[in-house]
Amino acid sequence: MQAQGAVARINLAAIRHNFAVVQQFTPSAKAMAVVKANAYGHGDLAVAAALQAHTELFAVARFEEAQKLRAGGIVQPILLLAGFLNVAQLQYAARHRIQVAIHNPEQLQLLARTPLSSPITVWLKVDTGMHRIGFAPEQVDKVLAQLHDIEQVVKPVNAFTHFAQADETAQRATTLAAIECFKQATAGKVKHTALCNSAGVLAYPEAHADYVRPGIMLYGITPFGEQQGSDIGLRPAMDFTSSLIAVREHRAGEPVGYGANWVSARDTRIGVIAVGYGDGYPRMAPTGTPVLVNGRRVPLVGRVSMDMATVDLGPKGTEQVGDEVILWGQGLAAEEVARHVGTIAYELVTRLTNRPRWEYIDQ
Repeated sequence: MQAQGAVARINLAAIRHNFAVVQQFTPSAKAMAVVKANAYGHGDLAVAAALQAHTELFAVARFEEAQKLRAGGIVQPILLLAGFLNVAQLQYAARHRIQVAIHNPEQLQLLARTPLSSPITVWLKVDTGMHRIGFAPEQVDKVLAQLHDIEQVVKPVNAFTHFAQADETAQRATTLAAIECFKQATAGKVKHTALCNSAGVLAYPEAHADYVRPGIMLYGITPFGEQQGSDIGLRPAMDFTSSLIAVREHRAGEPVGYGANWVSARDTRIGVIAVGYGDGYPRMAPTGTPVLVNGRRVPLVGRVSMDMATVDLGPKGTEQVGDEVILWGQGLAAEEVARHVGTIAYELVTRLTNRPRWEYIDQ
């Protein structure tokens, strides 16, 4: 018996391959590697170390993420996409070559009155339709003038935006309007521009500009729900696996799991997997969600619990305790699992807990 609990196996070579795929799509632009949210659940320090010879700029969302990269020995410049929240963060950023987004008047005021140890590189966030953070296009000229008057800001500044619907193919007109809006607001006024996340990389080559910001693509996942990463040459970077810890004979008419919400219509064999929402596998995964057992596709049945999930192996199933189970990864795309669950693959890979064992390979 060689049963084991959940394992997240991260292939660093696959991540480098996916970065190269991004570069093939964007030959005229540089790619900053987005490693926010613990590198989309793949381990930010390990991923950044694997990519540091391939990118000149990393991007994160939160100050603590940038601080962790610096403490972990990552030396490339880092763009803090949400900017700084206080004086201490701003001063740390200036000391440690962290570039900052400016997206609200409060940040602008703080930047103007805070003494810094060295000039800081700024990216002005322009709101072209997301309506979360950023300056409206009609405010850009005024904000640029204010930034120009701040001695400790590197001139000229940069500008970026974030598309609200680039991953929705039916909303192409909306994204094209956002591209035009950004160009009109910034043309000839800034140094570098960046518009495209992974969806923009794939669908809007006219917006590749100076930099692109690939995130989910680096991890082998497409931003488009109807596709899979392999469709565009990406390799899955995460195999989320476990094993069978029990195989049971199960009679017709018997339920399985909490709530008895699945009852077998036939005599069958039930496999019990050592994985649950305590590991980050989604509790809401419905009956019928596919998993691979020894490479054979079988359906999830019953309710996912904190520590276990169950699958119908069929009456002729020959699987045994200890056999490997792939929840997503090689042979079973995270995008497909996400469609069954009713979510996006981003959520699957970023919600894993610290209970699974983490392994890194480079092949």
